[in-house]
Amino acid sequence: MEGASDGFEVVTSEGSGAEQSPASSQGKAVRKTGDLAEKSLLPEPAGTAQSENSWDQQSPQNSVLPKNTANGTETASMIEDSQTLRKTGPIFNETVQTENQKRFSGKVIQQNYHMPDVITVRVQRDSHSFQEVDVKIERPTYNKPFLGGFRNMSTGVEFHNAGSQTKSKKRPDKGIQLFCRETQTIVEKNKQQQTRNTTSTQMTKIGLYVSNMTDKLITPGKYFTAEEYHKRRLEAVIVLQKYFRRWHAINLVQNLKEQKRLRLAREAQEELQKKREKEEKLRREYEKKLNPKTKEDFELLYHDLELWMQEETERINRTLTGAERKAALCALLEEETQLIACIGMHKLDANLENQQKAIMHFLRKCAQPRRWKAFDGKITEMDTQSTLRGKELLEIYCSITTKDIPKDERISVLLTVKCTVKEHECKLTQELVALIDREIDLISREVKECNLEGLRKRISTLFLQYIKIPEFNSEAAGLLKVPQDPLKLYKRVYFCHSCENYLASTEFPIPANSRTIGRCRSCYRLDNEARQREAYLKYRLILEDLRKSEVDYQDDSKIVFLVQLADMQYLIENIWNCQSALSASSDLYDLVMVRWDKQHEWSPWNTILLTKEEADAHLKLCNLEKTYEAPFISKMEQKHIRAKNYFAQIPVMSSFLHRSNNQANANSYKNHSSSKLKK
Repeated sequence: MEGASDGFEVVTSEGSGAEQSPASSQGKAVRKTGDLAEKSLLPEPAGTAQSENSWDQQSPQNSVLPKNTANGTETASMIEDSQTLRKTGPIFNETVQTENQKRFSGKVIQQNYHMPDVITVRVQRDSHSFQEVDVKIERPTYNKPFLGGFRNMSTGVEFHNAGSQTKSKKRPDKGIQLFCRETQTIVEKNKQQQTRNTTSTQMTKIGLYVSNMTDKLITPGKYFTAEEYHKRRLEAVIVLQKYFRRWHAINLVQNLKEQKRLRLAREAQEELQKKREKEEKLRREYEKKLNPKTKEDFELLYHDLELWMQEETERINRTLTGAERKAALCALLEEETQLIACIGMHKLDANLENQQKAIMHFLRKCAQPRRWKAFDGKITEMDTQSTLRGKELLEIYCSITTKDIPKDERISVLLTVKCTVKEHECKLTQELVALIDREIDLISREVKECNLEGLRKRISTLFLQYIKIPEFNSEAAGLLKVPQDPLKLYKRVYFCHSCENYLASTEFPIPANSRTIGRCRSCYRLDNEARQREAYLKYRLILEDLRKSEVDYQDDSKIVFLVQLADMQYLIENIWNCQSALSASSDLYDLVMVRWDKQHEWSPWNTILLTKEEADAHLKLCNLEKTYEAPFISKMEQKHIRAKNYFAQIPVMSSFLHRSNNQANANSYKNHSSSKLKK
């Protein structure tokens, strides 16, 4: 405390006279003299301080300044240099009374006490000298933090928890964010872990014997440097890479072998499937030629007959001359005539069978119930009065046409037919009833069945006419080809100049180069059987496949449905030469016609003839110019121009042609302008 002759200055905060310990007060003392004197305070319990209100009420009673309190001066006893203000305070729970309390002992005068900015403290220097020290009160610039507290239930006095009196030092800014939201709000997870080897160590002691039979003596090995360590690791890594690459190469080769095996097996399976399909196709074609039933089957027969005739004629002309050649040609003509007669007999039998199938199909249609699909996908059927009538007539007709039945059953069937047709009186029913009575009479006279075949055929024919009349069978009205109203018939009927018959418009094929209604289909077929003898089955299959593929595109293509069979034949024979554009395959059963540019609808000037495998690969292409070479593309464009010139004769198709031309011109102009911009 030497060198402090001028005294010292104590700077404390307002309210420092509160009932607090120096640790809890918020003032600050600055020593300026060598002998430091502190103002005695009432000690508080650790961690608590009395509130300011309670201090204002109890300050006169618990005042630390015994004298000159009003003047801000105090007479204190001498203290040592090593003592502090805390040690000079009264003992805990000690009562210090001021002069005012002595003067007014009966009643304590409560008044609001406001500490001045500067107070004077009188400090004893020695036994006879005193020194007055000015103590400056430093007012706090912040509020004390409320750290909680408690209240005395008996007196109602509130005590607050103590806080640090000295201002906390600010930590220097390090430029690093020490507190962040992610750190304070991190989601913690607790997971127990267990080591792989659970071990323990137990030492031998008194009362415990631990066997050392399995112990190992470990001695340190040779020391090696970091370079040697990394070198060993590098060598080990190289060895691992060698084995890994070997393993990877083996797996790669095995995978390639497996893929090759699967590909070869798939190709072999496809080849076998193609072979089977071809054999099945040939077998079906052979069956059609052996037992012809449809018009296409007879077309194949006449086509084979024509091929055979051409081969035989060529052979005769090549090998024979003179009278022998004429005789051979006559014999060939007779043989051709016999074959044509044989085919005609097969055609008559097939017509009878097909006619019977058509009749049964018509009757089943009349007896078929109404059908519709419900919301859940189930098919609902409903029998109406007309369908029940159709079922009844179908059963009766099947009973009439059944052969080799007993006489009693035959008579019963005839009586049923008689009762059915008697419901409607007309010339047809009267004739039918008369024929039924005649057959019943002949059966009763034991006439042979072979003599009744003509009569039974007449009865079945008249009953079929009865079934086809809509007045007697209402379901037949929508199934008849000839409409009941003559006015509707006149609108769609055309005259065939070949057979001189009036037929419906559907019986006339109209090729692309035709401008008038020509011959009917039957006349075309008859002319083909007599002269050309061509088979249109292959062209029909190609056209059907093309229409199915265009329907799958779902882009509202129309041109493909305007093309007729004769047009398809002209395309394949005259423009594409009956062969694939890529492989030149001439098997029409394996050829299909697809779009040249799949972005536009099919048309004769946007098509290409390919095999099925080539067509699948062609439709997967995105850019034709990058895939095909310029000469091939130029060849295709020439074929498309020929097709345009031929099909431009059709008025309806010419509109599609003009539209495609405008679109092509627009695309070419766009490409030309874009190329100019690039230049």
